[in-house]
Amino acid sequence: MEIRVPYGHSFLTATLPDQIGVDIIEAPETPPAADPFGIVHTALENLLGNASWADFANARSAAIAISDKTRPVPYHQLLLPLMEHLAAIGIPDSAITFYIAVGAHSPMTPDEFPNILPNDILRRYKVVSHNAENDDLLLDLGKTHHGTPVWSNKGYVNSELKIVVGNIEPHQFAGFSGGVKTAAIGLSGLKTINFNHALMTHPDSQIGEYETNPARQDIEEIGKKIVIHVALNSILNQSREIVRVFAGDPVAVMQAGIPLSRQLCQVGVKSEYSVMISSPGGYPKDINLYQAQKGLSHAALVMRPGGTVILVAACPEGTGSPHYEEWMRGKRSYEDVLQTFKAEGFRIGPHKAYQIARDASKLRLMFCSGMEEAFARALLLNPVPNLQAAIDLALADLQPGDRVGILPHASSTIPYILS
Repeated sequence: MEIRVPYGHSFLTATLPDQIGVDIIEAPETPPAADPFGIVHTALENLLGNASWADFANARSAAIAISDKTRPVPYHQLLLPLMEHLAAIGIPDSAITFYIAVGAHSPMTPDEFPNILPNDILRRYKVVSHNAENDDLLLDLGKTHHGTPVWSNKGYVNSELKIVVGNIEPHQFAGFSGGVKTAAIGLSGLKTINFNHALMTHPDSQIGEYETNPARQDIEEIGKKIVIHVALNSILNQSREIVRVFAGDPVAVMQAGIPLSRQLCQVGVKSEYSVMISSPGGYPKDINLYQAQKGLSHAALVMRPGGTVILVAACPEGTGSPHYEEWMRGKRSYEDVLQTFKAEGFRIGPHKAYQIARDASKLRLMFCSGMEEAFARALLLNPVPNLQAAIDLALADLQPGDRVGILPHASSTIPYILS
């Protein structure tokens, strides 16, 4: 049979022998909202929780945190209704600033802004990119009870009305994206991100968990210190079309949206797999290794020890993390990565090496990408020439009765073993 998996802006194809059982691990396709602009307006007119537009009538400044190019947020449908609502409560265009919440990623340049924002937004409003390593941009807001020092974007924090816009979807250690996370992590300093992300090693920091997840609850506490007033979050189907939209108090938005996100993303499988072909979901989920790594971690949830994961990710921007590349120099094995990371303590950038080694040390990783082979090999990614070559190698170890799993949208899918 022929298979097709997302890869960058296109797909990669390969064939599997007809006698081998294949499972496509994907939630049933959910139809999109018939009127996406209409449901955005409805959500904005019926804010959840104790949020109220009336509290910010004629505000002298409004700040809107949005995700960067690594997140497929439908801003062309979310932002125009939002701007109409802000205008309706008396906030002029000149008082509004968009903050691109890059987190620990490299700042976006102005020539990249049209890749994520509609032209009408760029013409009418001020847009700036955050830089987590520029201390002059940051304000000290104290510490969370986990000890995370909260340094956040000064311009955003000092705005009278603070809004976050993004998606609610699974996150490999924060449980779910969405809510305050866009600003709490995306507009924080590197020290804040470093401390928070160190909580990924806690056993309760798991994909699909919210209330009991220490990494996520630390993010909520950061959000409270920033004092974020309104979240506007969409939930997308696998075709990246809007299914539902929630707006209001950020915690109320998460509480309303998470059950639906779980419903759309969780997929039960009967048993563990010996071979998995995993794609993060194409662009921008595989824009770089920093993002594509999630395709490995999500596949690992349903893999037999020693099984093979073929990670299919274009990675046109390479690793996406100079800190990761620098740290990986001279590393010769996954055990070397894990021991060095433990000895040195948690750091952003190297944490990607840890995440990859954590899973790949228990599996056989094959990496099918556009990255230069010698570079990928130096990163211990075990590159393969193409998808078909990887499949042929993996099938050689397949035992009678074993089935092959395919995760076409791994980053937005939570696979689990049915009990």
